[in-house]
Amino acid sequence: MSIRLYDTSARQIRDFSPLVPGCVSIYLCGATVQAAPHIGHIRSGLNFDIMRRWFAYRGYDVTFVRNVTDIDDKILAKAADQGRPWWSIGYENERAFNDGYTALGCLPPTVEPRATGHVTEMVEMMRGLIERGHAYAADGNVYFDVRSFPGYLQLSNQELDNLLQPSGEGETGKRDPRDFAMWKAAKEGEPSWETPWGRGRPGWHLECSAMAHKYLGESFDIHGGGLDLIFPHHENEIAQAKAFGDDFASYWLHNAWVTISGEKMAKSLGNSVLVSEMLKQWRPIVLRYYLGTPHYRSMIEYSPEALREADAAFARIEGFTQRVVELVGPVEPASEVPLAFAEAMDDDFGVPQALAVVHTTVRQGNSALTADDKETAVARLAEVRAMLGVLGLDPLDEHWAATGPGHGDDLHGVVDSLVRMVLEQREGARARKDYATADAIRDQLQQTGLAIEDTPSGPRWTLS
Repeated sequence: MSIRLYDTSARQIRDFSPLVPGCVSIYLCGATVQAAPHIGHIRSGLNFDIMRRWFAYRGYDVTFVRNVTDIDDKILAKAADQGRPWWSIGYENERAFNDGYTALGCLPPTVEPRATGHVTEMVEMMRGLIERGHAYAADGNVYFDVRSFPGYLQLSNQELDNLLQPSGEGETGKRDPRDFAMWKAAKEGEPSWETPWGRGRPGWHLECSAMAHKYLGESFDIHGGGLDLIFPHHENEIAQAKAFGDDFASYWLHNAWVTISGEKMAKSLGNSVLVSEMLKQWRPIVLRYYLGTPHYRSMIEYSPEALREADAAFARIEGFTQRVVELVGPVEPASEVPLAFAEAMDDDFGVPQALAVVHTTVRQGNSALTADDKETAVARLAEVRAMLGVLGLDPLDEHWAATGPGHGDDLHGVVDSLVRMVLEQREGARARKDYATADAIRDQLQQTGLAIEDTPSGPRWTLS
């Protein structure tokens, strides 16, 4: 079965056919590093990490480019407000993003280019567009002439006559108010680079067109990003690249948002939940489960209750894994995932349906343990590990092994310590053969929502 995906540009599901057999090239719009990431920011990286893993499982050689926008109006405004160099704002937050990606188990990109390192490529693209009659210089700015490109707005399915193009400060000399800036004339106190049209700095849209061209060439397979980037960013990227002569991306994939009370999570709305704060309350693997297991095109409505549900659901998977390993020792992942899992992932990366296969397999494995059928339990765990490896959620993977169950953050560490203190009291009662007290302690723990299991290596607790 071939991989099928929802192509935003075609507005339908399409069979995936790579430009180069056996290879997949992906460009993902990465962070604009004006602030530390919230969980809405990091979701995009997680979604495309899972896609990348699935392509790799299917035998593709994946080239994954995720850029960093380190020069931008918002970064400059933040630097001015804080009285700090603009580059220190960008570098600090770039590190925060990478810390978040790493903590949540995202594989590093093949290339992670910064915008400021590619001004030469941007100048070359602007020169080519001016020569072809698609761009013009005015008052030190360089603008793209949207009427010169007949395919403009096909991605967002808008009419040019109805368009209101976002405009920035200092964007003077436009022939048409809908033309967008590729290069912005230098302002006092701001960073700038020399060009044939005067000193200035790049526009956001030009950055990605130039970097995609440099690292993936005139054509590549998949361009990704959040829904909010369709217009103006991706629409303007397409116009620049295709007017320059590139075929650009064959498929466009867009992940949905994390919302709070139905609104997109955003710093400007004051409703963002920082990744760094979430990692103080939840283990990274649980946060990955929460953000990565809904379908990438589905909105995630944030709530503490939803995270608790994710924690409990993952605990059931983790508990089965631990029980088998304690019984028989290490179990290697199976060489292939179950067919139903593969069919779900091949169908536009259907992670919710694939996850249902994981939980069904866990239940089968637990039933085998109850029946003392070690062979079947081991086989089911091998399948579970193979599936979780694709999702980046295998608790036995070395990335997660250091944290262990219940030890990945402050809250879980405190809870684990308290529960273990009570369990030690229960063990003391059992040693004294005071079984009434031991049973009473167990019952009280179960009433709080904990499941207690006595194992050869001692009692273990999980969320029931």
